[in-house]
Amino acid sequence: MGKERLFFLDNLKIFLTILVVVHHVGQPYGGSNGFWYYISDDHFNLGRFFSVNAGFFMSLFFLISAYFLPASFRKKGTKTFLKDRLIRLGIPLLFGFLVIMPVLMYFFYINFRQYGNISFFDYFFSIYLGFGYMPDGWTGPVFPDMQFGHLWFIEHLLIYALLYAVFYRLLKGRISFGFLEDLNNSKLFLIAVIVSIITFAVRIKYPIDHWEGLLGFIQVEYAHLPQYASFFFLGVLAFKYKWWDKLTVNLGGAWLAIGLILAGARYLTNIVPYSQGGANSINLLYSFYETFLCFGLGFGLIFLFKMALNKTNSFLKILADNSFAVYIFHLPMAVLMQYLFTSVDLAPFMKFVVVSIVTIIATFLFSILIRRINVVRAII
Repeated sequence: MGKERLFFLDNLKIFLTILVVVHHVGQPYGGSNGFWYYISDDHFNLGRFFSVNAGFFMSLFFLISAYFLPASFRKKGTKTFLKDRLIRLGIPLLFGFLVIMPVLMYFFYINFRQYGNISFFDYFFSIYLGFGYMPDGWTGPVFPDMQFGHLWFIEHLLIYALLYAVFYRLLKGRISFGFLEDLNNSKLFLIAVIVSIITFAVRIKYPIDHWEGLLGFIQVEYAHLPQYASFFFLGVLAFKYKWWDKLTVNLGGAWLAIGLILAGARYLTNIVPYSQGGANSINLLYSFYETFLCFGLGFGLIFLFKMALNKTNSFLKILADNSFAVYIFHLPMAVLMQYLFTSVDLAPFMKFVVVSIVTIIATFLFSILIRRINVVRAII
């Protein structure tokens, strides 16, 4: 597939990036009941919006990212490829871990925890890195505060890229997935069933929104890992077998319909029983529901964007060029706007809408400006 035919993937990344921004802006307003870096007194129910998004958008990010990996690996070779990944993913990851997240967690500490004010440097070494003692009555969610936050995705991409390079060298020519060269509805349905069963099994022990530090430093939510890993693998196969060239109405249109119907069922009815996990039938049903939603919207949106938005212009190109930077910087920008709008008298839903719009615009503008610095643009 020639580069001129990949505009639809750029446009899809723009859409997903904006959706991630809106998803995170909604956290303190929409009743997610999870940890967030700012606590608001303005609340309304965004639970269905959160659950539908979580069911597909990060998996689709993994699929798109994986699609471009094989060509980069073959063009650059193992050594240059790994060096490139360490620069383009590793440096933003370290910056986020050492700068972005400590600042966000520090402001949370002094504004929403009852331990009194301390200097940023005392907080950074004692609380964030954990070199001090855990304060009495610690409110969590964990100690120490150090984390990658939203940059867990970049951390996973880096790990997957390293694993891809290793397995490519070890297994090249030894394992064939030729039976998936001609993808059809039956094969994709079977893959979705397998991923659903694995997802159910994982969620018996690890429910949705339960995060752990694998090996002490890999920030992972096991409940969605089967979907993320499978979509990354499918992205590699999509490149190898040129699936997007063969994406027909019969395949792409069918899965788009499945995704939209399942999303509509969640938004408009009460027939979808939500479950975070456990050894029960509701977890089984929801694991199948969410996985088929993931495959439906994943492959369906690729088809839709290929058919309707396989084009570009100067504006879309600017957005596409800056989408990765926006992903990196949107979280501190969102939290900043949430603080700034604390005393603004708006209904909760309208505050969510306004803060979303302002955050999207501000983050894109900030990304465009900071990428004018040559060294920054060389990385992101």
